[in-house]
Amino acid sequence: MDAKVKAGIVYDRLMEHWGMPDWNTLPAIDELVNTIISQNTNDRNRDVAFAKLKETYPDWDAVRDAPVEGVIECIRNAGLANQKAPRIQKVLKEISAVAPDYDLSFLKEKSPEEARKWLTSFDGVGLKTASIVMVFCLGMPAFPVDTHIYRITGRLGLRPEKMDVNQTHLLMLDLFDPAVYGPAHINLILLGRRLCDARKPKCAECFLTDVCDWYRDHFDAAQQ
Repeated sequence: MDAKVKAGIVYDRLMEHWGMPDWNTLPAIDELVNTIISQNTNDRNRDVAFAKLKETYPDWDAVRDAPVEGVIECIRNAGLANQKAPRIQKVLKEISAVAPDYDLSFLKEKSPEEARKWLTSFDGVGLKTASIVMVFCLGMPAFPVDTHIYRITGRLGLRPEKMDVNQTHLLMLDLFDPAVYGPAHINLILLGRRLCDARKPKCAECFLTDVCDWYRDHFDAAQQ
């Protein structure tokens, strides 16, 4: 089956079962910092750390100029705070030199490729972080790929087995309609969390087994 056709089937099934997902839209600079905090931790720890950072400092200038130890303490709950805190402050310093009010809406005037390149020029901001900011905060075409989506696209056969994560970001732009990048991203993550677990996928409960290469190879083959 053509991968683009399969992607359409997957999206429609996800919508049938879970509907249009909700998400909170943060200012782009908030989402950028929030996503840096989220790296290598879970959503709960991220939310606690981000909330403490916002409660402790009145604005992003204050975070930028604070002693790094204070920022580390705020986000310690999210792990790797000694790396993330100076990274956040460096990003804030570099952005404030271009946009003193931290308003990133000027990126909308750039092409998606230019916006992506600008965002990923900062230390600690990869394609996933840049794509999250673009699609959910700036309304620009981007498709973030996290560990769940990378695993699922491999199992379903939406991407070549040896394609890396960065290449998968670009592939997803072709597989899905730009209008559904956001909801497709969220629903695929839900699929990974609820059914397509890394170690013990719940294939018996899944509604995508008929279009899943992994299921075909591991279960259909075993039944023949």
